Amino acid sequence: MKKLLIVCSLLLMSVLSGCADDDSKPTKAETIKIGAIPDQNTADLNRSMEDFAKDLGDKTGLNVEFVPSVDYSALVTAFQRGEIQLAWFGGLTGVQARNSVPEAEAFAQRPIDEKFKSVFIAQKDIEIDSLEGLKGKSFTFGSESSTSGHLMPRYFMMEAGIDPDQELDGKPNYSGSHDKTYKLVESGAFETGALNVSVWEAAVKEGKVDESKVKVFYTTPEYYDYNWTVNIDNEETKTKIKEAILSMTKDDNEIMELLQTDRFIESKNENYKAIEEVAKQLKIIK
Repeated sequence: MKKLLIVCSLLLMSVLSGCADDDSKPTKAETIKIGAIPDQNTADLNRSMEDFAKDLGDKTGLNVEFVPSVDYSALVTAFQRGEIQLAWFGGLTGVQARNSVPEAEAFAQRPIDEKFKSVFIAQKDIEIDSLEGLKGKSFTFGSESSTSGHLMPRYFMMEAGIDPDQELDGKPNYSGSHDKTYKLVESGAFETGALNVSVWEAAVKEGKVDESKVKVFYTTPEYYDYNWTVNIDNEETKTKIKEAILSMTKDDNEIMELLQTDRFIESKNENYKAIEEVAKQLKIIK
C-alpha cells in the first residue's frame, strides 16, 4: 500500500508539472489573412504584399498571411466567405464586398484616393482630344470589376454620349489589369483604352511605357477609389490593425512604394456611396 501511495504521488506531481509547463507556454498568435486586387504586375504586387504582411505582423504581434488572388472577383468571393479578413480593394470591389458582408468596414485609404482619376490613352498617331472621339475606335478597359479601369471610365463615356457596347469598333476588350491596358495600346492591339492614373504615372516615371507610341488624351474628374476594408469580430485585433496601417510611412514596407503613397489616412464606408450609385446606374451591381 505504501508503494502504491508513492507511485500515485509521483504521477500526480507529473500531471501538475505538465499543467504548469502548459500554462507557461506563450499563446499562439492570432492568424489574419490578407489580400489585394491584382490590378497591376502580379509578381511586384505579391512580393510587396508579402513584405507588407510581415511589417503588419511585426507591428501588431499577429500572424499575418498574404493570400494572392487570381482576379478581382476571386478576392471579393474570398472576403465574403471569411477566407480573407483584410483586403486592399478598389472602390467597386470594396462596395461589392461590403454589400455582402454588411459588418465590414472601409477604414483607410491613400490621400490620392479622395480625389482619384482615370486616364484615357490612345496610340500616338491617332488624332483624338475628347471622349467623343472614341466613336469608331477599338478600345480596352482593364478588369470588369475595376473602378478606375472600367466602372468610372464607362460612366464618363456614357456621360459624353458614347455607348461602349454600341459605338466603338467592336465590343470593348477587358485586359484584366492596368499595366496590360497600356501595353495593349502601346503594341497597337487596340487604338484606345482607359486605366488608373497612378499606374500610368508610375509607368511613365519608371520608363515602362513608350511615350513615342502612346499618349494620354483625357483625364477624368475626381472620385473616391481604393481602400483597406476589414472584417474581424475581435475589436482589440481590429484596432491593432487599424492603428498599425494608419501609422505606416513610406520607409516601412514595399507596398507603400508600389501604391505610390507615403501614408494612409482614415476612410469610411460612406465615402464610396457615389461609386455604389454609379455601379447601380450602369447595372454592374443590383
